[in-house]
Order: sequence, then C-alpha cells, then structure tokens
Amino acid sequence: MRRGHFEALRPVCPRCRATGAGNFPVLLAAADVEDETGVRFGALVCSNAACQLEFPIIDGAPILVTDVRAWLAGNFAAVNARDDLPDRALSQLGDCVGADSAHNAFRQHQSSYAWDHWGAFDDDSGGANASPGGVARLLRAGLELLGPSPLVEGPALDAPVLDVGTACGRAAFDLAASTGRLTLGVDLNWPLLKIARQALERRAVSYPRRRIGVVFDQRRFSVAVPCAELVDFWVADALALPFADQRFGLISALNLLDCVGSPVGLLQTLDRLTAAGGAAVLATPFDWSPAATPMEAWIGGHSQRGPDLGAADALLRRLLTPGAHPQSLTRLRLAAESQQEWRVRLHERAVMTYVSALFGLKTQ
Repeated sequence: MRRGHFEALRPVCPRCRATGAGNFPVLLAAADVEDETGVRFGALVCSNAACQLEFPIIDGAPILVTDVRAWLAGNFAAVNARDDLPDRALSQLGDCVGADSAHNAFRQHQSSYAWDHWGAFDDDSGGANASPGGVARLLRAGLELLGPSPLVEGPALDAPVLDVGTACGRAAFDLAASTGRLTLGVDLNWPLLKIARQALERRAVSYPRRRIGVVFDQRRFSVAVPCAELVDFWVADALALPFADQRFGLISALNLLDCVGSPVGLLQTLDRLTAAGGAAVLATPFDWSPAATPMEAWIGGHSQRGPDLGAADALLRRLLTPGAHPQSLTRLRLAAESQQEWRVRLHERAVMTYVSALFGLKTQ
C-alpha cells in the first residue's frame, strides 16, 4: 500500500458506511514490513471508537471490506498459496485436485484475464487465433466517448482516478498514463489482483495459461507499466467502496456490471463517487448469470413480456437518464455510447467473443 495513495484517498471504514454509522477514516495502525513500494504487511483500523475494525495489509494490498473475517475465510487458500513452486509441481497439483477444484477455477480465471491484460508482452501468443489487450482497447474506446479530456472542470480536476473491478490491473496503468492522475485499482478477486500487484512491484507477471483441459503452462515475462508510480491496488467491494462521496474525477467499470449482486447498486456507487465535473466509463456484455446476480436484479435479460421485451440496453439507458426511471441516477448522465468487441481466451482452441455495450457518462 503506497502511503501517498492512502493519504490522498483518505479511505473510510466500509462497515461504518454500510451500517449508516458515518464516514469514519481508517488509520494506519501498524507497518510491520515496508519497502520502496509501500507497506507490505501491517494493519489499518477504523477510527470510530464503537467499531475499531482492523483491516489487514497483506502483500501490499489493504483489505478494506465490510466483513473482513468472511472475506479472509473465503479466500484463505488463495491468499496463502505458494508462488515458488516449479512447473512440474504445479502440474502435479492441478492433476491431483481435479478439474472441478477451486484451484483449477482460480487458474482458469488467471489464464483468461492475465492473457487479455498482459499477453501482448509475451513472445508466445498461446494460440486461440485472437489478440490480447481487449480491456485496453475497451478503455481507449470509452475514453474517446468522453472527448479529448474527460477531466475538464470543477473538483474533478484535482481528484484521483478509480478503476473498479480492476482484475489484473492493465486498465489502471492505462488510466494513469492517460490522465497523469493518482490512480487506484480495486477488486475482490485475490488471484487476479495478485497479478496486478506483480506488474506494479516487479514489472513482470507470472500466471498459468491454460493449454487444454487441466494442462496449464506457467508464463513468466516482463511487462511495460506506464506511470507505475501513480498506481496502487487494494482489495475492496465495488458495492461497498470505502470512500466519501465525490472522491474521484474519473471512474472506469469495465465488464463488471453483470458480475455484481446489485447492478443498480453499482451504478449508484459510480454516481456517488464521481466528483462534480467528472466522468465515468461503463462497459458490459450483459452476460447475466444467477451465480453472480439474482435474476430479479438483472438489467434486462428477463421479463420479455414487459415494456422493453427483455432488452438490456433500453433499460440501462433509462437508468442513466435522470428522471427516466424510478431508480435513475441523479448526477451522472449518459453522454455517448457505442459497442466494442471483447474476446476472452478459454484455452488454445477456444475464445469467447462478447460485444460489450460501452457508455461514456458525465456528471450534470
């Protein structure tokens, strides 16, 4: 955790915010291990005397979630996983635990996302007849929707930048390079955020790229990370972000809307956190799954007998138009939209191609 980011962003206790207790700052209580990249291990603590919840800092990432015990219990194996095993041992583990294990689920996620975020720097393409870098292209197209300079007026000019659902981190670096602003990437997924922090701290990544079945090749290579000194990565929940209102001048949420429990809640979070004069980039393929989002919370994709005939785009446009829907946002408004392909590599013989709806949003 970079001290400069912590001091500039002034995070607040997510549990106190969620329970309505107020915006109580979290304080740095301990810096047990620190190096040139920041605090590696330590603790933050809520300043509310009635709360005093402790938030661990592990491998450089502060864990700022409402229920720290539940998050750590659910992610213990991933957080505690070794990263010094040779390739043969990694292969043996994958074979023995089985295709339906959490271990192989982690590896599949890392394979798909790390390939897309960083595969362009690998001298081995990995087959699949597709080019990595889809998230970078998606972000670039989204910023183009906002015009030549998305941070043009008001408090947004001095505000930092946020990448929600940052995964392996590529978009956060590109945002820092595009804006020259302090940039934070947040995600709940430890195996993916771990790769983002590798890129930040080592200027290199190591990840398992799936060849076929449970056959994974460990890829290790250097990456170029522009403006790395402006970037940091934290563990945080997109639906309970630990920040006071209007903290960020520019926010990106790329292919995240259909991966959260409350899509409207995510939109409201973007609305709350964007500073006056600020903007946001939103992208989604509307790939709804009840495993991630209860069906009644989907934006489209059901109720085809209703006024939108099940369409997603029309309902989302109304949500992004103040006054057009009972749950419409009050500050952010739709400025421009387009569509952009996003390809996800599954293995060397399979690529999933999505068409993401892309929206540029600006505060009123």
